[in-house]
Amino acid sequence: MAGPTTAERGERQQESSDPPPARRLRAPRLRTIIILAVVLVLLSAGSVWVLYGSQWLRVERVSVSGTRVLTPAQVLEAADVPVGAPLISVDTDAIEARLRRKLPRIDAVDVARSWPHGIGLKVTERTPVLLVQKGGNFVEVDDEGVRFATVSEAPKGVPALELTLSQPGSRAASLRRFDEDRLVREAVRVAGAIPAAVAKDTLVVKVRSYDDISLELNGDRTVAWGSSEKGAAKARTLAALMKAAPDARHFDVSVPTAPASSGS
Repeated sequence: MAGPTTAERGERQQESSDPPPARRLRAPRLRTIIILAVVLVLLSAGSVWVLYGSQWLRVERVSVSGTRVLTPAQVLEAADVPVGAPLISVDTDAIEARLRRKLPRIDAVDVARSWPHGIGLKVTERTPVLLVQKGGNFVEVDDEGVRFATVSEAPKGVPALELTLSQPGSRAASLRRFDEDRLVREAVRVAGAIPAAVAKDTLVVKVRSYDDISLELNGDRTVAWGSSEKGAAKARTLAALMKAAPDARHFDVSVPTAPASSGS
């Protein structure tokens, strides 16, 4: 039998010298991976430079919204936003902490980046529900019992708070059991439960003890409220009682299931 021809031997030698398919693909794939890695590194470095090193994304303006009593200028001064700094590096938590520390009137603030050049300060101010007279000024108290500001003029429509623990030894006894801050919070709870129609006529919330809180209304009318407990029931009872006895001068809802009215 004849052996392989010269041409056949050449083809076999060529086949044996060619690299396997996996080897032929390995080098181009490796080059592609290296190129992609280099591109990613360059993009990452470019992004860092744009965010931190360039002049494109820096703080140029600070806006303030939501103020009522405070002025935007007061908020800007207290916030002390680093104008000119990279926007990405601004510590928004630190700004919020500064505002709440320097301006107790602020109840909440949202500090937000406004790309590419702004910082927004959205402020929510505390609202007074009671006033404590201090000398010739008035201390504003919010719905959490926080005394947050002292003003020279009483805001309209906000009742005064009077702590009149006048019976002998009653003040000391009450303060041993419930400190003044607790009594103020109880008064705040009562103020928050007063029916809207009555709240606009309320001049004073008077606290003699934890369970002896009363209201002074315009027209020389008074309300014995008792403690701050069962506020919703007392509010409904008071509204019904005042409707049933519109000429009365004293209303007692300290026990809402057994209300009373007197005077005319």
